[in-house]
Amino acid sequence: MADKYDVLKLENQICFPLYAASKEIVRQYQPILDQLDLTYTQYITMLVLWEYGDTNIKKLGESLLLDSGTLTPLVKKLEEKGYVIRSRKKDDERNLIISLTPKGVKLKEKALEIPYQISSCVSLEPEEARTLYTLLYKILKKFKKE
Repeated sequence: MADKYDVLKLENQICFPLYAASKEIVRQYQPILDQLDLTYTQYITMLVLWEYGDTNIKKLGESLLLDSGTLTPLVKKLEEKGYVIRSRKKDDERNLIISLTPKGVKLKEKALEIPYQISSCVSLEPEEARTLYTLLYKILKKFKKE
């Protein structure tokens, strides 16, 4: 007979394996990203910029599920490293645009191998990886602002 407190066991929480797996995968990224002088959050920010080019801060936050309190210092740090520049739209000073510098564009080439290096750290068959990807994005869809 199940105990009413079984629901509170760590092994019965979907959040724990998601958290632990995410933490461990991000930990695998760090030595690789150290070579590029990027944190994981800076890396995913660069991924968005490499994909979309000039991006306003609001779109960047929506893409990364980050609020402006987290994003502002992150972008400032990338600017200090010479990877991005921040500018205001002439017709709307409230609209902050983030653009890649030539150094930021060049970094894309250096980052090209990262996904392959990380995929070798995760012991999933290709079909399992696709299923996991689909399920994770199904969960995230609820939190993304469309």
